[in-house]
Amino acid sequence: MHLFYTPDIKSDYYTLNEEESKHCIKVLRLKIDDEVFLIDGKGGFYHARILDSHPKKTLLKILEAKSGFGKRNHYLHIAVSPTKNIERTEWFLEKATEIGIDEISFVLTERSERKEIKLDRLKKVVTSAVKQSIKAYHPKINEITGLNKMFDNKNQHQKFIAHCMDIPKVFLKEKVILGSSCLILVGPEGDFSAQEIELANDAGFMGISLGDSRLRTETAALAACFEINFLNR
Repeated sequence: MHLFYTPDIKSDYYTLNEEESKHCIKVLRLKIDDEVFLIDGKGGFYHARILDSHPKKTLLKILEAKSGFGKRNHYLHIAVSPTKNIERTEWFLEKATEIGIDEISFVLTERSERKEIKLDRLKKVVTSAVKQSIKAYHPKINEITGLNKMFDNKNQHQKFIAHCMDIPKVFLKEKVILGSSCLILVGPEGDFSAQEIELANDAGFMGISLGDSRLRTETAALAACFEINFLNR
């Protein structure tokens, strides 16, 4: 299946941008009358045929359109501290997208080792994973922000914070409401500070455990992503 990301599709005809056209014609060596598939990142899944195999502006005719393709029964937002080695964050983004995630935020904490991210680069990683895993929904990727802004989040029904402090915590399977929306905070490898955990609790976040092992940041975030998807399966 040859799949292309076309977020601005609006009619029965569509012209691939230069990058996608080059990949379609020069790399995949597709030609007139070959059939391809498109996703718009908002649930639209399209079956199309090539009308003009121009390597810079390939023209397509939409044959069939589906809406809500692969729509899930829940909404998952993970806010994670970016890792010092950005490749590990990119690994998380790729795998979480493949498993299923709706929104990703990057947060600055007291112990964060990375203060800046290149959002365009990270979005490209996610887009590639969307296409590879045949997802019609493109996760929302947010700019890096302070942890306090996450405390003010009113969009998710349930809010959790994963940390390693030796205080009472629960497992997601004990508290998550299936079919709902949730926000999960994952800190840096030095963990959240005691004050940050206290502030999160005051803001309505429930402390969770992801098991007995000490996990790297990106592994913890992916474990939370997998568990929410598994529980809602």
